Amino acid sequence: MHLAKPVNIVLILADNLGWGELGCYGGGALRGAPTPRIDALAEQGLRFLNFNVESDCVPTRSALMTGRHPIRTGALQSVPAGMPQGIHPSEVTLAQALSNAGYATAIYGKWHLGDRAGRFPHDRGFDHWYGISRTTNESMFTESLGFDPAVVDIPYVEAGDRGEAVRKVAPYDLEMRRRIDGDLTRMACEFVLKNGSAGKPFFLYLPLTQMHFPTIPHRDFIGRTGAGDFADSMVEMDHRVGEVIDTVAKAGLEQETLFIFASDNGPEFRRPWRGTAGPWSGTYHTAMEGALRVPLIVRWPGRVKPGVTNEMAHVTDLFTTLLANAGAKVPDDRPIDGLDLTPFLMGETEKSPREGFVYYIKDQLRALKWRNWKMHMLWETEPNTGVVHLEVPYLFNVVQDPKEETDVNSTQGWVRGPMRKMQAAFQESLAKHPRVPPGAADDWVAGKSKA
Repeated sequence: MHLAKPVNIVLILADNLGWGELGCYGGGALRGAPTPRIDALAEQGLRFLNFNVESDCVPTRSALMTGRHPIRTGALQSVPAGMPQGIHPSEVTLAQALSNAGYATAIYGKWHLGDRAGRFPHDRGFDHWYGISRTTNESMFTESLGFDPAVVDIPYVEAGDRGEAVRKVAPYDLEMRRRIDGDLTRMACEFVLKNGSAGKPFFLYLPLTQMHFPTIPHRDFIGRTGAGDFADSMVEMDHRVGEVIDTVAKAGLEQETLFIFASDNGPEFRRPWRGTAGPWSGTYHTAMEGALRVPLIVRWPGRVKPGVTNEMAHVTDLFTTLLANAGAKVPDDRPIDGLDLTPFLMGETEKSPREGFVYYIKDQLRALKWRNWKMHMLWETEPNTGVVHLEVPYLFNVVQDPKEETDVNSTQGWVRGPMRKMQAAFQESLAKHPRVPPGAADDWVAGKSKA
């Protein structure tokens, strides 16, 4: 889709925010943490009840940035500092494609797709970056029992501009963990105002650190709810989103800005920071609906009709949809798993083009989802409790049975046919197009090996 004036894109990604936390998804005040700003955004936009992601931080962020399932890109899991991680330089990122289409691009927040030269965000299509290259639990390192800086890299908040070396800003310790989302949001708002006044189309990617553990709020929000750190952090996150919403309005850009709020995976399972997936079972790191389904709100006044939908969407679809609406080129030299949701978003069709998808955790095919059904090939309801290899896959109708408790193989087994065909087609694609091995060196080339 080519517009007379390119649409601005604001994409805010919460970290470990479960389906059931926000007020507009049944949480909010019920959880001791009202979320009025995000709830209002949901009223103004299209709220998805069936938006699906990957199993945890790295694979979802890879899928978002490439439009490809992580089983293709090799970005399967988080690994410690100093080891090859993230997306391979051969992948085309969302930021690169938008930059090539004339967009100003910036990321303020958690990257988690590469922590060395050539793989930092400002090497992968972003003009500006400020944030963390890995993950938030590292903020506990320096205060952990027995921490030895001689053998472990101290985590840092970092920054970089396109074409320049990365800069270490400050250690990412617990005090910085409290401060960082405020800093990220301030920079994001400055970016919106700067590019808005210049009339340049922009892509703002704001991957916040809340609600990842340790879930502790900015000092300005301590005690705000009376319900503890988790609720205070939720209220802080809602406030940060509100600051960006207000800045877009102040710049007079609401009508020409596609504003997206989502989460990267289901809720945290570790206590005392455990979250909730609302009506769904499970947390991230599983194949339960509580891992797959997360909030997604899409607002574009005059273009996307406000409402609520249970039509299916997947995180890879954001890649394809955003590029389509920016007039940017979708890569055609590799399989792209994302589908263009534009006709559905614009009300031109009643159904989403997304009918199903395969769901891997690392290199294991755990489940298939198609229409109203979910088929588990392997079974694990809580992380690290043991994966059960099923002789006969479990089949659930997740509309009739959102908790995935009643196997319907005997009564609705016909759906195994189309689901198995979807599985076979995907695996044929994997065989035809070699996937990037996890930890592949920068000079890895498909079909070639080093002498």
